[in-house]
Amino acid sequence: MADPQVQIGSGSNPVNEDDVEMQGGDDGGEVVEVAETGATAGEVPDQEEKPTERVTFIESVLDAADRLFTQCRSYLKSPMVELLIGSGDSQTLLMAHKALLTKSPFFSEKLASTSSTRIELADDDLDAMSCFLEYLYTGEYFPHKLPSGSLEPDPSTPKIDDSGVQLLKHARVYTLAEKLAMPALKSLSHSKIHLITSTAIAEIAYARYVYSHTSRSDLTIRKPVASFWGQRSHVLRHETEGSFRDMCLAFPEFAFDVLSFVLDAEERRAQRRGDDEVGKSARKRARGA
Repeated sequence: MADPQVQIGSGSNPVNEDDVEMQGGDDGGEVVEVAETGATAGEVPDQEEKPTERVTFIESVLDAADRLFTQCRSYLKSPMVELLIGSGDSQTLLMAHKALLTKSPFFSEKLASTSSTRIELADDDLDAMSCFLEYLYTGEYFPHKLPSGSLEPDPSTPKIDDSGVQLLKHARVYTLAEKLAMPALKSLSHSKIHLITSTAIAEIAYARYVYSHTSRSDLTIRKPVASFWGQRSHVLRHETEGSFRDMCLAFPEFAFDVLSFVLDAEERRAQRRGDDEVGKSARKRARGA
């Protein structure tokens, strides 16, 4: 129900400051006039802008900003945690505030089980972890999604991903988000994958990563891959220089998912045509002797 509107009259006749016109109530439209000295029946007072709502809005914005500042200050006052990414000569040290890291259930459990402020992550990707930290502090990671629905330009990469580098960047963030139990980051990275223009070679590299780093039950990322190749493999396989065949042999689950997509699509087409043989197992020719 809308809040009542209060209008203060200032017509040609003198009007007491207590004279008001109030609109509201359950009937949603009845006007109740309260007239005392100086007001004639049926007179509609001039409307003046009421500053109360504007002040209330400004105060709510300032309160929200103050809460955000207080929250950020509490994050920044928390201890620093060292993250050792990789191993050997390629090992890299990253640092982050503990209060932010514990937003991830993975890190929350790690830090709760030890008094150490150093965590070794030998098997994690440095770039993906950097994206995760950027997301923790800003709510996004580069390249950002634009209001238009595209990704902001990245001068360091070509417009068309011809090697899979751009696809793999977001795929690695996706699998890291899965490990760290960060569903919002997982969803964000997956949405960015579908905004990249790529070649068949890049798509094969991406498919190989997906089927080697995700579980069979993860249909969120596997199903679109199988769908992509199920619709285009009859054409794109010639552009992969044998990589499509190698992919099918190395990952039978990929081959099965693509084949299942093709067969399901054909079955649906047959059903739309009204073919009598749909769903039947009878053979149309005799078995060989």
